[in-house]
Amino acid sequence: MTARASYSFDNDDPVAAGRHRLLAAVLDPFTVERLTALGDLTGRRCLEVGAGGGSIAAWLAERTGAAGTVLATDLNPRHLSTSGGYAVLRHDLTTEDVPQPPWDLIHARLVLSHLPGRADVLTRLVAALAPGGTLLIEEWVSAYRGLVLAAPDPQTAALVERYHDTLVGRLLPGNGGDPGWGATAHAALLAAGLTGVHTEIRASSWPGGTAGARLIAANIAQLRAGFRDAGFTDEELDRLSALAEDPRLVIRGHFTYAVAGRRR
Repeated sequence: MTARASYSFDNDDPVAAGRHRLLAAVLDPFTVERLTALGDLTGRRCLEVGAGGGSIAAWLAERTGAAGTVLATDLNPRHLSTSGGYAVLRHDLTTEDVPQPPWDLIHARLVLSHLPGRADVLTRLVAALAPGGTLLIEEWVSAYRGLVLAAPDPQTAALVERYHDTLVGRLLPGNGGDPGWGATAHAALLAAGLTGVHTEIRASSWPGGTAGARLIAANIAQLRAGFRDAGFTDEELDRLSALAEDPRLVIRGHFTYAVAGRRR
């Protein structure tokens, strides 16, 4: 997913490419597991919305084969490869029709929770499914306190908790995001008329130096002005960025809700 003015993580930011690599390292194994469980994708028509760095679009292209179709869309597709085996389309999910329906599979990861008009977007994604087609929504539910599992000292733990509270309680909602929306996705897919709705939830620990912990530094790099406005000093922000590499800090990964349902 990428950036309009109100979106928190702009794809034009120099940090964006690194963010996509970190997200892929954290999330791709679970995403691939869920997609694999859907069965043989050979020849299927697949839409990857808010495709970001394109890692899942490339995986889908391999699985669908020459007879299949994979379209990767993003508001700002600059990090999507035109030689990745999938088609690329610049597309605004909030204002434009879902492209080229119907689809056998639509996948959206860390997308809808950032969109103020997510309910309308979800309705249109469901309508764009072919009969028997599957919608897979993956979202982080991060609106929980108690991020720190271990830290060098109580002061460090308090600083990291304050960072997290500010991110999910102020900065993301201030840009139209809802860090708790994923927990309601199961009910939303049922309400949209999908059948066989199933949710899996996963989280693990992230020590400093791993991809998940390094997202702290990426978040600060992209939202530094917002953290300053919230009262953080440059010294505190630099300390947090350094802690992202410190294995003595261990944080709880965000709860990943993977919710899938089929159209009748």
